[in-house]
Amino acid sequence: MSETNRLGKPTGAFIGASWIALGLGMGVYFVGLWNAKMELNEKGFYLTVFLFGLFAAVSLQKAVRDRAEDIPVTPIYVGIAWFALLASLLLLAIGLWNADLLLSEKGFYGIGFAMSLFAVVAVQKNIRDLASYRALYPESHVRPRPEFLDKSEF
Repeated sequence: MSETNRLGKPTGAFIGASWIALGLGMGVYFVGLWNAKMELNEKGFYLTVFLFGLFAAVSLQKAVRDRAEDIPVTPIYVGIAWFALLASLLLLAIGLWNADLLLSEKGFYGIGFAMSLFAVVAVQKNIRDLASYRALYPESHVRPRPEFLDKSEF
């Protein structure tokens, strides 16, 4: 195993796959929401629950990662992050249970939501890993200045 991988720098393939998964999950959810035959207030509910869930997942991931790296995190913040994530899952489940949708449509929203939650955690992890790597090795990601910028006409 190379030293780079031991230090937690994510590979380009993992970064790309994470962003693609997030884009697909969000895209599927939003396209389904856009095309849904439901009232605007229902669409607003599902949009808000989706955004709330994404924020809660990122917040929880950050709190857990901070604790793992011995960065102080209060127990109340971790508790709130867990509560917010579970609340978003419960709200989506209750909303879909009571929705006048086909079972396949309910599954469509559930899978889009779950995929987006997983992917947003992976994207956040990649961003944090890259920031840590760049802080540890600042010279490894700096690109040399292109020679044409050093010409006198600029």
